[in-house]
Amino acid sequence: MAGGQRLQKLNKSCILLIAIAGIERFAFKGVASNLVTYLTDVVNLSNSSAAKMVNSWVGFTSIMPLLVAPIADAYWHKYSTIMVTSFLYVMGLAALTTTALARSWHHRNRTMSSSFLSLSLYLISLGQGGYNPSLQAFGADQLVDEEELPCSKDEKSSNKKTIFFQWWYFGICSGSLLGVTVMSYIQDTFGWVLGFAIPAISMALSISIFSCGSPIYLYKHHDDCQDKKPFMDIFQSIKASALKCFHCSITLPNVKSEVVEMELQERPLCPENLESLKDLDKNPKSSMYLLATNAKVVMRLFPIWTMLLMFAVIFQQPATFFTKQGMTMKRNIGENFKIPPATLQSAITLSIILLMPLYDKIFIPITKVITRQDKGINVMQRMGIGMVLSIIAMVIAALVEMRRLEIGRQMRTSGSQSETVPLSIFWLLPQYILLGISDIFTVVGMQEFFYGEVPTKMRTMGIALYTSVFGVGSFLSALLITLVEVYTNSKGIPSWFSDDMAEAHLDHYYWLLAWLSVVCLILYALLCKYYHCSSDSDSEK
Repeated sequence: MAGGQRLQKLNKSCILLIAIAGIERFAFKGVASNLVTYLTDVVNLSNSSAAKMVNSWVGFTSIMPLLVAPIADAYWHKYSTIMVTSFLYVMGLAALTTTALARSWHHRNRTMSSSFLSLSLYLISLGQGGYNPSLQAFGADQLVDEEELPCSKDEKSSNKKTIFFQWWYFGICSGSLLGVTVMSYIQDTFGWVLGFAIPAISMALSISIFSCGSPIYLYKHHDDCQDKKPFMDIFQSIKASALKCFHCSITLPNVKSEVVEMELQERPLCPENLESLKDLDKNPKSSMYLLATNAKVVMRLFPIWTMLLMFAVIFQQPATFFTKQGMTMKRNIGENFKIPPATLQSAITLSIILLMPLYDKIFIPITKVITRQDKGINVMQRMGIGMVLSIIAMVIAALVEMRRLEIGRQMRTSGSQSETVPLSIFWLLPQYILLGISDIFTVVGMQEFFYGEVPTKMRTMGIALYTSVFGVGSFLSALLITLVEVYTNSKGIPSWFSDDMAEAHLDHYYWLLAWLSVVCLILYALLCKYYHCSSDSDSEK
């Protein structure tokens, strides 16, 4: 992926859409990366409440594509979906800016301001729910040959697909890097009104750029009889299969309505003389056969999807508790400048940008020699390596937090009441960098995996399945925080997430996440033995 020669394999529309995705990530990360600081310092929420609110919002944002994608796949064109949802996205960012402005002017009416804050955040989620998966699926559609995606039968086309997803992720990481570094500094230095206004303006600019690129886009339509309402048809096929399990005899009605007759006239490729479900099941060209197959494909992804949830939980920590850790550590560079704690999240994206080229140049050639496979490692192995690295990151995070707490307790014993411990914030860098490296493996692998394992007409849904991992993972993170608080309250011990960071025990929480991730990794490895990727099956033919 590293060189310009590989980028030239992608057409102009792909490159433009990658740049637009980068702008969107700049806007989103400019809000999300430092939101926990806004909630604790400005809205005056507790550490655990702020973390749960951020996790719930990120979870809702990530789960929305799973709800919007079926509608977009069945009834809307990707281009139209992008235009409509991007408008909602900008409205949410503008409302968030207005909330910050109102809070700075009117300090009395906190309840109305907090309600409007939640409304603006979830409006952003609604807009992004349709925007992100549609934009990425639309970008993948720009690849010239339809048969190359989602599965390819030769190394050249397979590499082209991989290159697209890697450059896509490179683009959004570049946008994330700017959003985390620039916006966190502006928010801490110049205030939250400007800090929220800039992402809103950037997102509006990206809509204009997207519209200007309309003449060069490749628009792919699916007009066959199976593509009109895929998810409703899949539901019907599952229902029919369930009835069949109870030995129910299913026959089509003899009386055909005028609507059905018109549909059959307009779509001559659809089967006209179907007598029973049994005949449909045996006919590989029938719509019911294809839809039942598609339903099975989606269901077979569920176990893998479940095992990736703990990876998503771990990735909620940098924007929440990692940032709160950094606020209590030594952040000075020189006498006057202090590093905004959220800025360290840029280490994740920076490590991705710097190390991703080495993945192709060094890692893949070495693994080709070891595994004797054309691609070095398959997608399943790539995701597993990332999961291992995320576990190591949590172990390191727990050890650093143990050291921070030890120094803090020594300070309390000596009579110091300062919350800032004489431990450099740069001790947090290894856990950030490891998470960035794990991103290169797991997140890019997840994009390729979920896009490639769903039927062609459900590509937006494939991207939504990938983003929903982080959505459900965010909700799971909020649930774990709640369960830990219930446990500590029942035992009468200080909360692991105490507002007094000297009394908190984030190290316990990090160890808990590490052990749960180990369990998921073991189950994932067992699942990999029995799961066969569609691309692998095609390549063997």
